[in-house]
Amino acid sequence: MAQFRPFDMEGMPIEEQPMNWKDMVPPPYDKKAVDAYTRTRIILMNGIENNAVITSHAIERMHPDPEVKKAMALMRRIDSQQQELVNWLNPADQSIIETTLGYEQVAVDLTANLAQNEPDPYVKQTLDFALLEDFDHLYRYSCLYDCIEGGDPEVIVQGKTEVKPGRPTSIEHRHPFDSMRKHYDKDTADIKTKMNYITITAAEQQTMLYYRSHGFMYPDEIARQLYAEIAEIEEQHVTQYGLLGDPNETMLEKMAMMELNEAYLYHSCAETESDPRIKGIWEMFAKMEVTHFNECARLIKKIEGRDIQDLVKADVIEPLVVFEQNKDYVNSVIDAQLDLAPNNMEYVRMRDLPDSWASFGYLRVMNAKGVPSEEIVGKAGPNLAERDQAENIRRVKQEMARRVEKGMAAVPAR
Repeated sequence: MAQFRPFDMEGMPIEEQPMNWKDMVPPPYDKKAVDAYTRTRIILMNGIENNAVITSHAIERMHPDPEVKKAMALMRRIDSQQQELVNWLNPADQSIIETTLGYEQVAVDLTANLAQNEPDPYVKQTLDFALLEDFDHLYRYSCLYDCIEGGDPEVIVQGKTEVKPGRPTSIEHRHPFDSMRKHYDKDTADIKTKMNYITITAAEQQTMLYYRSHGFMYPDEIARQLYAEIAEIEEQHVTQYGLLGDPNETMLEKMAMMELNEAYLYHSCAETESDPRIKGIWEMFAKMEVTHFNECARLIKKIEGRDIQDLVKADVIEPLVVFEQNKDYVNSVIDAQLDLAPNNMEYVRMRDLPDSWASFGYLRVMNAKGVPSEEIVGKAGPNLAERDQAENIRRVKQEMARRVEKGMAAVPAR
């Protein structure tokens, strides 16, 4: 597979990048014919662009240099157009829950790919930890799909991602302090770690925003509650992933890495895309993002007096990010890490948590009147529902229930 060599790639002049309305809103894919991983690539890149736009807005509000503000405005406008084009590839007849299953397939197979290619052990452990939670979300939403639409989740995931419980959503609810994580060192971290960090933070942020902005559209009470419940777990994930980044990176350095990551991911998508029309979009946008990265490099040189190659510290970023089956890997993580929990920025077995763990009290508050992610299983067909009775899943629920009962943590104020 082709490598990603950012300093050797051809860009596109930025004055040629703005799109007209017709080009910005291309025909969507056919949901009955689309490859599952074409859908996941579209979902991922929508989130990547959305994050770039949000971050650029933040930088323009905080950076004092007028030249930076103008450059951010120009690049941001292109990123905004790219984001709309990518998101508009989703068809109107794809229901909210069908799109949601695509989001969770992204979360599972993207996280698994990043974890298997992550050089930093702590970052890898954080990816593995959240992987089991997103894996469970795919199962809970599959039960909802069966309940409200009578749909088969296998039609969406196409057998490429397993649909069964992971770490139960009901025990994922944690006190905000337990989302704190260590950050990498910007001067020593591998460029792949930085790319993985940006990718997963953007992807989880998009998922959180999608659930918050679409869950209320269902009249069904259990659907609304399930979206609310899982949206809060995604907020936890965004917090923990966001904290992995070094806060000592300058605003321009962060933006440069983000633009580099966009080019890297578009290149990755183009190398693996099966749809020729959409492959052409990925290739074009990769060229655009190379130009944005080079503009950030120019600003860093002029304003901060630093060379971008001293920050990237690599001529090649590898391997590429690939959507592919990760069933064996996910199952190995389930076997080894199902009962892990975060404590003091480390991961420990539930049995080793202190009785004063703040999340015991938080769980009691959040689950006091029932748990939507548990209730939805009872509304699904037997083929899906019986999967929640697996011995390892029942055992980890019982262990958490025992620890919550034993724990003496004070219930936090509402």
